[in-house]
Amino acid sequence: MKNNPKIISGLVFLSLVLMGVPIVAQQEVVLTIREGMPMIPLALPDFVVRSASPQAKAAADEIRKVLEGDLRFSRIFQLLPSAHYGYIRPLAPDKIFFKDWDSIQAKLLLAGEVGEADGATVFEGKLYDVKSERFILGKRYQAEKSALRLAAHKMADEIMKLYGEKPIFTSKIAFVSNRDGNDEIYMMDYDGAVPTRITFNRSKDYMPGWSPDQRRIVYTTYKRANPDLVILSLYEGKSMTVAARGTNFSGTFSPDGKKLAFCSTMDGNAEIYTADADGTKVKRLTFSSAIDTAPSWSPTGREIAFTSDRLGTGTPQIFTMDAEGSNVRKVSFGGNYHDAPAWSPDGERLAFVSRVDNVFDIYILNLRTNQITKLTESNARNESPSWSPDGRHIVFASNLSGTIQIYTVDYDGSNLRAITSGHENKLPSWTN
Repeated sequence: MKNNPKIISGLVFLSLVLMGVPIVAQQEVVLTIREGMPMIPLALPDFVVRSASPQAKAAADEIRKVLEGDLRFSRIFQLLPSAHYGYIRPLAPDKIFFKDWDSIQAKLLLAGEVGEADGATVFEGKLYDVKSERFILGKRYQAEKSALRLAAHKMADEIMKLYGEKPIFTSKIAFVSNRDGNDEIYMMDYDGAVPTRITFNRSKDYMPGWSPDQRRIVYTTYKRANPDLVILSLYEGKSMTVAARGTNFSGTFSPDGKKLAFCSTMDGNAEIYTADADGTKVKRLTFSSAIDTAPSWSPTGREIAFTSDRLGTGTPQIFTMDAEGSNVRKVSFGGNYHDAPAWSPDGERLAFVSRVDNVFDIYILNLRTNQITKLTESNARNESPSWSPDGRHIVFASNLSGTIQIYTVDYDGSNLRAITSGHENKLPSWTN
């Protein structure tokens, strides 16, 4: 694949342009949020604008809007209705009247100031504990207009980390789209914004999978008229063929990024293989006359979940095995079609696709209790689940709207929303 200077330089710019700088020295505070705990009421008033230019006001509005969307999505913070702010004095950054914010039940206050410097926007975000009237966190970002969303996402991620959570708002989702006339690999923000095309092969590309460092994507391409497995280095714009004999697909990186698991027919039957991330040391893990496919690494890298129609079932079921191919055991029960397992970041759950009465839905299997929860409920075809880095959300593809599009849903089935529209968008993969 030829380098695309515009795309690659843009990726480098987005990775380097924003540097979060603490506003003042502070002691790090980490509070762990557990499932079942009530969400934290947070006030997010309009930002103070330190410039008279319309651009500064527009930037302040954009950053606040993105931050609001991030924090609502988190399932950790409950944003207070903006109508409540009308009952108290306006925010004064130099003197905060904490009792006012306490009176409207705010536990946290996120105050923002926006100005300009050297032709760029300067955004300062400050987080306070209202009850103790204590400053918790401050960050300053300087960004060009094209990177305002990234500044907001970075601030939201800092707040997530403060509460012991994995940052997700700067994470990316890779997917396949035909929006430019051909199935190619794209990536976008977690909320569907800023879609960026990353392959330019003029051939069909499928099944993207991220490396843990988010610098590489493994995918299947028909560039040479055969389904080859390829690794693309995003920042260098270079690609490397990993497997080119037979049909090769469902590539996935191990949690440490040193290995790949994938499905291949290089020996005649669809089997699960592993290889070093440079394509060397290919090792076959499964030896069955059945079709074995769709490998998914456990977060520890010690196990692999996969789909197989072995054991005389004649229908796909979910199995797990040790990373060396031993200790194969069936983990799905009931039903006649289970496919596309995706291991959750905490290692306790598997998302998968199941067909019941010719309807494909996403289910969650709790590996500790063997309890199965149905995540989607529709007459659509729902497939290709992939977990968010914090394990609170799942991205998947569905033809719910008539054409296949990409959706996110919370781990309990709530807050379903489409994040793509138009043409066909499918096979999503969320960064780890």
